[in-house]
Amino acid sequence: MKTSELDYNLPSELVATAPAEPRDSARLLLLDKLSGELTDSYFSELIGLLGSNDVLVLNNSKVIPARLFGNVVGNVRSHEVLLVKNEKGAIWECWIRNGRKLKVGETLIFGNKLSAEYIRREEDIFFLEFSKSGSDLYAALHQIGEMPIPPYILKARGEKHDEPIDNEEYQTVYAKTEGSVAAPTAGLHFTDELLANLSKKGVQIEYITLHVGLGTFQPVESENIEDFRIHSEYYEVTPEVATRLNLAKMSGKRIVAVGTTTVRVLESAATKTDACGIQNPGGIRFALLPKSGETSIYIYPGYEYKFVDAMITNFHLPKSSLLLLVSAFAGTENIREAYNHAIERKYRFYSYGDAMLIG
Repeated sequence: MKTSELDYNLPSELVATAPAEPRDSARLLLLDKLSGELTDSYFSELIGLLGSNDVLVLNNSKVIPARLFGNVVGNVRSHEVLLVKNEKGAIWECWIRNGRKLKVGETLIFGNKLSAEYIRREEDIFFLEFSKSGSDLYAALHQIGEMPIPPYILKARGEKHDEPIDNEEYQTVYAKTEGSVAAPTAGLHFTDELLANLSKKGVQIEYITLHVGLGTFQPVESENIEDFRIHSEYYEVTPEVATRLNLAKMSGKRIVAVGTTTVRVLESAATKTDACGIQNPGGIRFALLPKSGETSIYIYPGYEYKFVDAMITNFHLPKSSLLLLVSAFAGTENIREAYNHAIERKYRFYSYGDAMLIG
């Protein structure tokens, strides 16, 4: 498959620059992946679309204010730094604007709260060792950092910095475990009230963790999609959650993944085994195992899903790995028709935009 097949034209006015208010007033496009049928709805109407036979799986990772502006010690040069991923301890992989002007050993100062030494570079990734780590680093970031709003939103706003509203709105209401540098955006549409009402209706709600990296926005740059290598991200499925999800799956419940990050976790943790009664369409037995670590699972058309039965997802950037993932689930032609439908009916796109329920 050629990367050019993932391209589409989106009118600039359809790029959402702010979330829907209230969150669950966003529009929701329903796609039946078997028939290709499309139905226009609203996110709040999930209460009538999900029931006691459904399991909603959400990513509880919390976005950190990962965007910093600092100066080199003894120099007036200013640099914009985006934390990408924690390597270990105080060392982080980063993207740095004009970073090639930095010299190994130089120190960046971020106000009076934080500093970082530049220790090495691997292609476009710069490794910085910060003066703080763990919860102390996160505390400093919350004081001096900015939310890592996607650059296409800033461009559409005509701004260089985040807005006060982003501190709350670029975060799911159930965010718990700090570590993401981009939001798991499909979850932004949920409100506490909607989740409570779904639970009262009998919908089983479970949480996994995947710390979203900025690589999620990188386009597929190879001519052939098979030649692309996806970024890796940290994830965790606890033993308790794995057990409950396996029992739900074996009892015939529908597993509804909220967002591509959740999809990647569930498909990474699903492992072939004869010890479980779950079978995929190919007859292979598997179970969801409790796991933690890095996943670089790359899902594109031709992939056979193991655990996910339905998914809630936003509308994704052209030529992105996320667009490939949903195309693998619903079919390339179905997704193409769904996106054309959404554009014609002026759905709002990308991180703060509207959503789809594919099942």
